[in-house]
Amino acid sequence: MHLGFSSMNTADDPAPGLLAKTLEDAGFESLWYGEHSHIPMSRRTPYPAGGELPEPYKKMMDPYISLMAAAAATSTLKVGTGIALLMERELFSQAKTIGTLDRLSNGRVLIGCGVGWNEEEFENATSLPWKRRYLALKETVAAQRALFTDEAPEYHGELVDFDKVWFEPKPVQAGGPPVIFGAMGPLGVRHTAQWADGWMPVDVAMGDIPASIADFRRQVEEFGRDPDAVEITLVVMAPVTADLLKSYRDMGIHRCNIGVGMENWDKPEIVMPMIENFAKLIPEL
Repeated sequence: MHLGFSSMNTADDPAPGLLAKTLEDAGFESLWYGEHSHIPMSRRTPYPAGGELPEPYKKMMDPYISLMAAAAATSTLKVGTGIALLMERELFSQAKTIGTLDRLSNGRVLIGCGVGWNEEEFENATSLPWKRRYLALKETVAAQRALFTDEAPEYHGELVDFDKVWFEPKPVQAGGPPVIFGAMGPLGVRHTAQWADGWMPVDVAMGDIPASIADFRRQVEEFGRDPDAVEITLVVMAPVTADLLKSYRDMGIHRCNIGVGMENWDKPEIVMPMIENFAKLIPEL
């Protein structure tokens, strides 16, 4: 099992190059940055965790630029979005950004994505319908795969539609970087089982984790896909111990992403000591 590290990626956090090099030297497999291009001052959509929105949400940097800095400072560390809001960017420009990042990192990109939780943010950024966002994401990913794969890509869906275009250069990874869906509810899990390259749930929100994994694998099989080919990346919010990570490994989890918990997002000084502490667990995994 691999160990990844996730960060809010604010201007107050350790610089991406420094953080990435520290993680690579410590034996981590990957670095993950989330995405919010903006946060509406309207608080009509409640913060999912309850209470006030944490201040770091308002200070997040662009994930792709930060991941490019991280990739430039390393040679083997994978760089991922955890998670990207793919529908909140223009399709072709975003595909060009992801493809360029994959080429310049020599094929080290992972795209964790989701449908988002803030309706106002979504509506500010796209004309796609909020109530059909799962279909919109499915089509966005399919269209992006066509751009990354086909010589003369075109896509014709219900919500995403374009005729043949030239789109070069292609990413290093055939078909583009793996797309890992951060979905938790029944509809999102069903979509993940149908078309995603991987699943990224959060451990503390899964209830019976072995049962959830078994159900997910069953759904993957229902779509005629190989469950072993759809990797599970688990976002670990429970207190991290060697025994906990080993238990997740034994459940068939491919990767665990750990990082600074929500209660410490505004304490960048604890990041480096945390990495040093967690790195001691890697040989046991």
